[in-house]
Amino acid sequence: MSDKKKTASKGFSGKMGYVLAVAGSAVGLGNIWRFPYLAAKYGGGIFLLTYLILAVTFGFTLIMTETALGRRTGKSPIGAYRALGAKKMMFGGWINAIIPMLIVPYYCVIGGWVCKYFFSFLGANASQLQEDTYFTNFVSKPIEPLFWLLFFAIAVFVIIARGVEKRIEQISKILMPLLVLMAFAIAIYSVTREGALEGVKYYLIPNFKQFSIKTVVAAMGQMFYSLSIGMGILYTYGSYMKKDIDMESSIRQVELVDSIIAILAGLMIIPAVFAFAGGNPETLQAGPSLMFITMPKVFLSMPMGRIVGMVFFLLVFSAALTSAISLMESGVSTITEQTNWSRKKSTVIMLGIIIILGIPSSLGFGVLSFLRPLGGSILDFFDFITNSIMMPIAASCTVILVMKVCGFKVVIDEVKSSSKFRRKGIYLFIAKYLVLLFLAVILISSILTALGITKI
Repeated sequence: MSDKKKTASKGFSGKMGYVLAVAGSAVGLGNIWRFPYLAAKYGGGIFLLTYLILAVTFGFTLIMTETALGRRTGKSPIGAYRALGAKKMMFGGWINAIIPMLIVPYYCVIGGWVCKYFFSFLGANASQLQEDTYFTNFVSKPIEPLFWLLFFAIAVFVIIARGVEKRIEQISKILMPLLVLMAFAIAIYSVTREGALEGVKYYLIPNFKQFSIKTVVAAMGQMFYSLSIGMGILYTYGSYMKKDIDMESSIRQVELVDSIIAILAGLMIIPAVFAFAGGNPETLQAGPSLMFITMPKVFLSMPMGRIVGMVFFLLVFSAALTSAISLMESGVSTITEQTNWSRKKSTVIMLGIIIILGIPSSLGFGVLSFLRPLGGSILDFFDFITNSIMMPIAASCTVILVMKVCGFKVVIDEVKSSSKFRRKGIYLFIAKYLVLLFLAVILISSILTALGITKI
């Protein structure tokens, strides 16, 4: 039996398993943590509209390309590049494969923080979460953040060790519907608070006067977080997709779930902040601290706030877990494929990578705070290098691979083997003429921002 057939035999059980697993990968901290504060910062409704348009055009093109190449070859990124005859472009395969290995360690650090807050809302001293210094005091400690890092990482390890067909799909089938239900519940609670209506209007009604090139660049950058583009995950999960699964329909459903969660994330947070602080721009645009400093204050200031806060962080934990599973699975798949080691051994190796790289990311706010690469924390450095630099490069390599090596016919034939490919015209136009331009804009703007020349 060929490697391709072996891979396929261990794939997702069907379309729903694939959709929920990929949606679980896409719906993570990028949606619930990053999306709301970017929407608040870049005009609310106009940012949301820009993001949705880009997601179904630019995002769709990249998702379709990576997934099709993964299913076509039955391989994760490095193997896919090799199978497609791209010997001179193996850098593209390697960078796609390495990115999730660098992301998942600091992702598990943040996942550990989420676990800490969930259990804090359960505890007797939940009122302490309202203190301005609670979060900074916690992350600057030498031991406690490491404990929660290990707690979250081991939870991911246990799931991954059992295999994609045994656990990832099952976990996604449970967590994704639960996540959507919790998001709906918290969004309804948030928008019904006194003073929240102005936040709903700000978030859902586009104000075209607030549109700018920065809105487009921020929305494009957010897509990498939200849709798992340029991380090797879509190659890997594509390789697990059976040939009879309608690829176009599946990706459309992934886009739908991702968009729903992104919209709900904004409805959970932005109206609540309007109700709490009257739409104070400094509060809304607090960046990542919005989740760990602002939102606990918001929840604990409202009726039933402690219960809502607990459910909120359970939701964030669910989203972080599904995404971390996908990131680690991509790494395990690459190690197994390149070394022929057993899945169990590869999973242990990935856990070791998470711990080795996660520890400095965790300690970068305390005992290692004197290390300031590019002027930020160690965690910020890994986040910037992977998401702002490596991912646009990885996506560009994929597009060049198709344009210069294997041809668009490979992608189109793979999609058409199970789908009607109704968006073929849009796909080809964007892939041929726009994608590399958009990716260059993201990369250049990221570099200029890091150098302090501009601020996006």
